[in-house]
Amino acid sequence: MEGLLPETAPGRPSGAFSRGDAQASGGGRMEVLEEKEEEEQREEEELKASEISDNLQNLEMNVSVEQVCVSSDVLPGSDFDWSSVDMSQLPSSYKTNSPKEKKLLQIADHFLQQYTHLCPDRKPLFLHPVNECGVEKFVSTTVRPTLLPYPELYHWDGCASFVSDYLTTEHLKSPITPPSSLYSPTTILKYQRGNCFDFSVLLCSMLIGAGYDAYCVHGYATREICTLDETLELCPLLRKPQEVPKEGMKKKSNKYRVKSPPDLQSKFELQQEAKKKAETEAAQNNEAREEKVVMEVGKPERDPLYGLRVHAWVLVLSGKREVPEPFFINPFTGNSHSTMDEHFLGIESVWNHRNYWVNMQDCRNGCKDLIFDLGDAIRWEIMLSESNKPLQLLPDAEEEKELSDRNADDMQEKEEKDMSFDMPPSWVAPVEISPRGTEVVEVKEWFKNREDMLDIREVNKQTQLTTEYFSPGHLLGLKAHTYMSLEPETERTIEFYNEVRVDGLQKLIENANEMTEYFVGRDDFLHVRHMEFGKRGKKIHLAGTRTDINARPIVQIKECFHRNLEKPADEDVAERIFLITEEMIHLTYHLKDKYITASKKDFFKAAEGDRKGNEMVMTPEMCITYQAGSSEKDKKLLHLYKLLQELTEEEKQLKQQVRQSEAEVLNILKIRENEEAAVKLSVSIYNTERNEKRRQQYEAMKNTVEDELPGQEEQDLDYLAPFLIQIDHREKMTKWQALRIRDDCLADLKDRLINKANIIQARFEKAVEELQKKDQWFQENQNRLSAQEEDDFLARYSQSTFHIHILALRLKREKQTAAQKYLALQEKLHKDPRLAEHLSHA
Repeated sequence: MEGLLPETAPGRPSGAFSRGDAQASGGGRMEVLEEKEEEEQREEEELKASEISDNLQNLEMNVSVEQVCVSSDVLPGSDFDWSSVDMSQLPSSYKTNSPKEKKLLQIADHFLQQYTHLCPDRKPLFLHPVNECGVEKFVSTTVRPTLLPYPELYHWDGCASFVSDYLTTEHLKSPITPPSSLYSPTTILKYQRGNCFDFSVLLCSMLIGAGYDAYCVHGYATREICTLDETLELCPLLRKPQEVPKEGMKKKSNKYRVKSPPDLQSKFELQQEAKKKAETEAAQNNEAREEKVVMEVGKPERDPLYGLRVHAWVLVLSGKREVPEPFFINPFTGNSHSTMDEHFLGIESVWNHRNYWVNMQDCRNGCKDLIFDLGDAIRWEIMLSESNKPLQLLPDAEEEKELSDRNADDMQEKEEKDMSFDMPPSWVAPVEISPRGTEVVEVKEWFKNREDMLDIREVNKQTQLTTEYFSPGHLLGLKAHTYMSLEPETERTIEFYNEVRVDGLQKLIENANEMTEYFVGRDDFLHVRHMEFGKRGKKIHLAGTRTDINARPIVQIKECFHRNLEKPADEDVAERIFLITEEMIHLTYHLKDKYITASKKDFFKAAEGDRKGNEMVMTPEMCITYQAGSSEKDKKLLHLYKLLQELTEEEKQLKQQVRQSEAEVLNILKIRENEEAAVKLSVSIYNTERNEKRRQQYEAMKNTVEDELPGQEEQDLDYLAPFLIQIDHREKMTKWQALRIRDDCLADLKDRLINKANIIQARFEKAVEELQKKDQWFQENQNRLSAQEEDDFLARYSQSTFHIHILALRLKREKQTAAQKYLALQEKLHKDPRLAEHLSHA
């Protein structure tokens, strides 16, 4: 079995090789081709192929292990653990092989041995991977032709759309090698996920069942196809429907027809219309050129694995179901492609439920030059000789010839019958899709480049819950928002990036009757605040105002605190509850070591009749105290009185805080509603082509700086210049002068840092005071405000709150970095060559 195999690119099938007799394995005829012209052509191709092979082999060796084994684009859900799937309930055909299947595996191994011997430079064939139960199964038996009882799945595009939409994409573990396993379509449908081979087998099973001549393809494709990267594709919503040309009706000649009237249209108007048309075409050509430039700029970098990335898709041949010509289907997208599409770079093999064919054609030009006549034994090496011709509908011209030749072939078929082998039936259980499979359970959307920083939106169609995830940078510090409706006082959960908030709020949960806030990293150790609301009283409905404009009455406020180690446990409050309607305050302290009960205090506020004017009268009955263990000293009535006064004042502040939290939630809902009503895309400040406003601002600022500070760029600023003037820039200074310059420089920095912090502190206090006045005014006048006036107030309130947050962050940052700046300047002074001589030992 002597072969003349040219060197080929790794993983890319290349043209001619000599064939020997392989009937023992059930394969096709492998006869040695001895024509001189073909051998001369083969030698030339061998030289060219060897050069390409060397280049690609070197490229393959240079690719790092990370690039080969790790996919760059991993979709959500690809980390599913298949090992945790229960396989105990699967049929016995999944766990064992029948005698006929075992015989088929032997034939496949024999075929693979001859193929490897004759084609040593080609990649191994994808013949019998293991299934979900770890049993080797031939790939053709994994295809289970199925016709599903849904009209939407009777056509190829319906089947392709279902597979691409219903399944979650999982990328191959290694982008340059086929998978080691191939699961059944039933398991893939059950868990709704799989790789390109799983997608293709399921789609091919559905297409064959629907009457198409479909085949699974093992080949190579571009990075965009393999990784489902559609960033350069046109949005489906923007695609124009294809215009189908209408065939014009031929008019019969009639010598008695009426003469057409003379053309009375103005030639000048025709010229003007032609001129406008030319201008429009020129503008369209310019836009097309600009789009082409943008596409060229936006093209991804060269793929180091180009031509090596393994992919699986579906081939549909012409003949059946009125298919005019062969075409490909990418199972990841459900889109059809021409067999000459440049994104498909080569084919190793194809198979259906009846046989397996190896491509013997040259794929240096991708799939453009391939001929998909699977009955051609020169171009396609078949594994089982029983079905050496694909099931295609023959044209009428060839149908009569086949009928006449059928009798002549009967004798030959009888002679080869002993050598043939029929494909065993599929081991896969019947593929079923319940009507519930057509119901949408969850919708997930991914976003990029939005000004509102929205990244992902998940909508659960069963619970009607919507969850939105935001990137850092939102105006309100939003991280996630889960809700059923954007109406106020409905059930929702809002998460924040607590690092950008002054109050450390991390999460807020609200419904019609309750609101709970969770905090992180607060100086007062507060971590939970829970508020309960009562039912509103009489409804207020005024013209021009909203219904139920009055606030919800606050029934209870509960706060929980972490342990403060600087205080004794029985003086460190762990939980305090303000029972507003019952005029009670309940305090619970942290547990002391080796105690199982905590100290408690219950305060009962004095009734209005028991007060002297505005002064509160304190009696022993107004406080019930429980001290865990023996008390070291009794708390006097005066101490309890002061504590009650402090708690009463804090209760007033907490009520204000609750109203501010309610207003903040309303503001968030209003802003989110506006953001969704008018979605805006963010444009990089460096993109001068699209960000014209930013470019104009930059030009204006640059001109202003050049006018105000001519030659400023040429000046060399010296941070010691103001201090060196005091000693007349002496080249040689004394140690006393150097120490004086150091102290003056550090003192100046300290003053500037303190002044800056004081300015920020003053602005912060002023903003807080103005915000409190606004809140007080709103509480007094909210019943008289119209809906528009309330929206305007909430917008201004949100801006003020955001301004206060920024000031607090700046003040906190200044306090944290002040010491670092001081030490950095001190180190810089010691290293300065003009002072180092005197300060090195200072």
